[in-house]
Amino acid sequence: MSIGYVVSIKDLVVRAQFDEECPRIGEMIKVENNSEKPTELLVDHLQPGGIAFCLNVRSDRNIEKGMAVSTTGLGVEIPIGDPTIGRILDALGDPLDGQPAITGDNIQKKDILKLPPRSTDFSMSKEEILETGIKVIDFFTPFVKGRKIGIIGGAGVGKTVLTMELINNIAQSGGGLSFFAGIGERIREGHELWDTLRENDLLKNTCMFFGQMNENPVQRALIGISAVAGAEHFRDKQNKDVLFFADNMYRFVQASNELSTILDQVPNEGGYEAAIFSDVKTLQDRLSSNENGSITSVQTIYVPADDLSDPAVQMIQHELDSTIVLSRKIAEQGIRPAVDLNQTSSSLLTPDIVGDRHYMLSVQVMALLQKYESLRGIIAIIGENELSPADRADYAKAKKLIKNFTQNMNVMTKHNGIEGEFYTREQTLQSIEEIIV
Repeated sequence: MSIGYVVSIKDLVVRAQFDEECPRIGEMIKVENNSEKPTELLVDHLQPGGIAFCLNVRSDRNIEKGMAVSTTGLGVEIPIGDPTIGRILDALGDPLDGQPAITGDNIQKKDILKLPPRSTDFSMSKEEILETGIKVIDFFTPFVKGRKIGIIGGAGVGKTVLTMELINNIAQSGGGLSFFAGIGERIREGHELWDTLRENDLLKNTCMFFGQMNENPVQRALIGISAVAGAEHFRDKQNKDVLFFADNMYRFVQASNELSTILDQVPNEGGYEAAIFSDVKTLQDRLSSNENGSITSVQTIYVPADDLSDPAVQMIQHELDSTIVLSRKIAEQGIRPAVDLNQTSSSLLTPDIVGDRHYMLSVQVMALLQKYESLRGIIAIIGENELSPADRADYAKAKKLIKNFTQNMNVMTKHNGIEGEFYTREQTLQSIEEIIV
């Protein structure tokens, strides 16, 4: 154990001087502040002269200049395994559900910053499609085991509702173990999710990690990593297939940005922290499958000012196999889910994965929807009656398709009193064939 002392305190940043051996980056050190529980600091980076720049993870204010600090040799360790199922934990593995802490000599712990071994020669032998019961997702962005789906949109267009519906539908169909990471979102939404899972008896298959917007940026930046570390244990040690839901991945970028600012780091040309590309890439790479099991992830991405060209949004989008784009214009028309069908895309919509029938229908549907968009401008000028019979017929088919992809959500039943709907993939394909054939 190495001993040092606090040199300076600036908001969440604490500088500590070590005259002998310095702690390693990512290590937790303790401030001896004469309280029941010493203040925990996370070493962010080191500078010459034995200076450690540390982050005050819990925003503990019982620190003064000159206080002694000591190394622990441990990283950010959280409890993992079966005791975490049905629980709500914070970034450090402490409970948020009012239940006792997960402690004991037989409890396994894991350093969240320690990367698992990489699989170099692993490849999925067969792409397995999981039915979500949501028409627009099952048709345009097939939910494939071990892959990543992103739900992209601005504030208030339905990202969280769509995520909750996915959790509800997949868990109801016996989809195995689910992880949920609440990253910088509203406390109300986290409580509603917990309430929904409890009412439907789904907590027994769910682990939840919350670092909501009331938490400091250190915890919001760590919460996604903590949840991934927990999911990796079930994948690697228990050979389970895990469904991983993250709401909201852009908030991870925002939290990292805030940390960069308080650490006085120079941003890159896009205004984001200099290491944001590597930070996002490292997190996304851990949401992967190997020979032990799979992690299938659904990630919501907030779009600042509804600008899809934002560099952070583009960067996260490049890591995904499928992207569902939610549009404010479509939401204002009362269409739910408010999916922009022309901007939604998937690299998994191929004959090898979904079959020839599904693929050919998708080509026809996309052609009709693109024609619909081009005809809307013409109709606004000359009216629908001036179109050719063929154009009128295609325009009518496209309108029917758009209506066909609207759907009532099960998780909204208690709010609006309208019964939710669930469609099998076969029912979805049949409904489309009835319109376009």
